[in-house]
Amino acid sequence: MAPDAEPKARRSRLTEERERELYEAVIELLREAGYDALTMDAIAARTHSSKATLYRQWNGKPELVAAALRSCRPITAADVDTGTLRGDLRELLRLRCATSLRDASLMRALGQAMHKDPDLLRAFRTLVVEPETAALAAMLDRGVRRGELAADCPAAPFVPHMVLGALAARPLLEGAEADAEYLARYVDAVVLPALGL
Repeated sequence: MAPDAEPKARRSRLTEERERELYEAVIELLREAGYDALTMDAIAARTHSSKATLYRQWNGKPELVAAALRSCRPITAADVDTGTLRGDLRELLRLRCATSLRDASLMRALGQAMHKDPDLLRAFRTLVVEPETAALAAMLDRGVRRGELAADCPAAPFVPHMVLGALAARPLLEGAEADAEYLARYVDAVVLPALGL
């Protein structure tokens, strides 16, 4: 894909159930072989699809992998609305904890692959990061509308960094995954004070 090209819109020929099966197979293959060893041939064989179908639906491996990662996330920031910003942030990180613990090694391996493959990085940003960042911004906007958060809060643009940091830093600094109790303390001690709450 050209550096400034956007992933093309998928043609919706697959049923929702078939698409979900395909995404699950991609995640299984990623866990088994890693990103570098994953091929469209292997995906086609595992899913009993033709490579032509895969390429017709997605531009190639980077876009298919990013779409599978997005699809296999059981919860996104857009799904969380507890009625308070504190509740939203704590609930989002609590829910994120379960998937991050399960997929920690997979995401670390994909992080390395993204450094080597700009197409994978671009697809991951477009299909996973940007929608999640927009949903976090909407969560903060709800906090502004409820009067919990100042509209010009200087820390608000850094909430995605803080959320990602909570999940990524603890394994590096302490040798332990970020569990639900740790993430709740992190929200109360770091994120909320930074937002002036």
